[in-house]
Amino acid sequence: MSANTLSRHAREVMTVASGKLQTRGPGADPSIARSWLRCLEEYHLDPAQMLPPAVLEHARMLEHRERLQQVLEIASGEMTSLHQQLAGSGHAVLLTDARGIILNCVSAAAERSSFEQAGLWLGADWSEAREGTNGIGTCLVERQALTIHRDEHFRSRHTGLTCSASPVFDPQGELLAVLDVSSARRDASRQSQFHTMALVNLSAKMIERCYFLRRFEDQFLLRFHLQADYVGLFSEGLLAFDGGGRILAANQSAINLLDAPREGLLGRSLDACFDCRLDELLGRACAQPSTSWPLRGHSGRLFHAQLRGAPRAVPLALPSAPLAPGLCLGDPRLAADFRRALKVYAHDVPLLLHGETGSGKEAFAKAVHRAGERAGKAFVALNCAAIPESLIESELFGYRGGSFTGARKEGMRGKLLQADGGTLFLDEIGDMPLSLQTRLLRVLEERQVLPLGDGEAQAVDLRLISATHRDLEQRVAAGSFREDLYYRLNGLVLQLPALREREDKPQLLDQLLAEEAKGRRILFDEEARQSLLAYAWPGNVRQLRNVLRTLAALCEDGRVRLADLPADIRRAAAPRPVSEPEAPVDRLLDAERGALLAVLEAQRWHMSRTAQQLGISRNTLYRKLRRHGLSRSAT
Repeated sequence: MSANTLSRHAREVMTVASGKLQTRGPGADPSIARSWLRCLEEYHLDPAQMLPPAVLEHARMLEHRERLQQVLEIASGEMTSLHQQLAGSGHAVLLTDARGIILNCVSAAAERSSFEQAGLWLGADWSEAREGTNGIGTCLVERQALTIHRDEHFRSRHTGLTCSASPVFDPQGELLAVLDVSSARRDASRQSQFHTMALVNLSAKMIERCYFLRRFEDQFLLRFHLQADYVGLFSEGLLAFDGGGRILAANQSAINLLDAPREGLLGRSLDACFDCRLDELLGRACAQPSTSWPLRGHSGRLFHAQLRGAPRAVPLALPSAPLAPGLCLGDPRLAADFRRALKVYAHDVPLLLHGETGSGKEAFAKAVHRAGERAGKAFVALNCAAIPESLIESELFGYRGGSFTGARKEGMRGKLLQADGGTLFLDEIGDMPLSLQTRLLRVLEERQVLPLGDGEAQAVDLRLISATHRDLEQRVAAGSFREDLYYRLNGLVLQLPALREREDKPQLLDQLLAEEAKGRRILFDEEARQSLLAYAWPGNVRQLRNVLRTLAALCEDGRVRLADLPADIRRAAAPRPVSEPEAPVDRLLDAERGALLAVLEAQRWHMSRTAQQLGISRNTLYRKLRRHGLSRSAT
């Protein structure tokens, strides 16, 4: 950025802040004008000053992440989804804590360095007091969603950025985090941010809602709305309360529906808000657990409500229950693989699970652990693809207390030590950074862990189960995965079937529905059931569970009909026009194409193994692929 540009932007900041420009440019937005004024009068910042980003030391940043661990877990999937909705390119999705420290970032790998050049580092401080007017810092001060577009930033060095940020509040109304989408694209207009801002707002509210439900999963929860159809949906009011009826938390929708300030609700008795005694409320909920019932507020407004009771203690011994949620062993191949896995697990042989995303690899691993001799010990899972590369080493190995500046006095036990005596499950092992693969191999060989900053190794005794949806042989050939680690991990390699290939879909459907119904009796109409069984389920068990969770939440009369299913499942089930009979040659070609595709998918598109199974050369295989128009991207 030229000196003239820096000076021109600095002069505009001074002009707006002094009140001489109020009708156009950044001065047209009062929140930006207020922020610029704060930067000058309270923080004494210089808009033309070129300062490097202030980045926390690694150990301190880990402390910030640990304090917000539950939020980070909830937000991870939402951030990835948001990045995909924005078509990814040119955008970074960021989550910060209430101080403005960046704790997680989702961006395309090829664009990461450009965002880091803009100062968007993990651990960077983007508070308004440090970086001036910006999406994250100004959102924290103003406590509202806003967009800061290019020249609206206070510091000249940030005028290439466009940032849309939304606050995330905890159930008590305190600022918990900020969700931000930043872009360095030159073609980004302020008008284009309306769509981005709407998506950011929605994602922030989703994180708030999930955090609320998880935070109070062991308390009573009243869900209510003015319209019965909205109970259980995004805009419903939520009130968490204890066994004595004392309100512990309220979401913003509940505050709006009751037209009462948050401080006027927290600590009050529930029957002070509604024309219904607590014992009557609980009794009505027990009599009608799955349906909405009328509940009148003291203001006279008539609501529709449902009550979720506090969880009851469940006996530990449930012989008929599945070993892990989502695991059903009705498929003969899966059951046989499970028996083989138990045998080798008992002899400390590593397991390597292959399978499509969402096919239930973690549920399978957890079931092996629970059925084995270490069932009473820890099962520790680490997703190597979900943790930023700069943090995974500390997460896996931990660090010694006080061993370097900013480290916690008590240190941090890594996942390896947490799994001592139990089982460590490394999901998406194919995404582990190459630098860490060497250290992991040493741990597996020597059975000792050396935490960061520690000079003394600690003995560790664990069973290891790894999983991936990637072709590790290809990654070994490409040099991105160590060959010696690969052969150390694949003691027993199992290919978990995709949901569409399983023979136990009816049993799995019933089991997952029972898990999501939480004690309610819900049945499928035959049309709905057959449509669910016939659907291809590209997202596998994870997608099926999400669909069933939604259906269970919306079901009011204990029955799910075809019309209740998502549109894509209904479309797939719709009858197709009857076509003319195919010629024998066409049917033969279709049969060959289908058989070829089945072997390719079974071998996960590994060309050498596919050719070997078919008994043909690789050149012949490639000719057949071209003839049938088959490619991995096309399928």
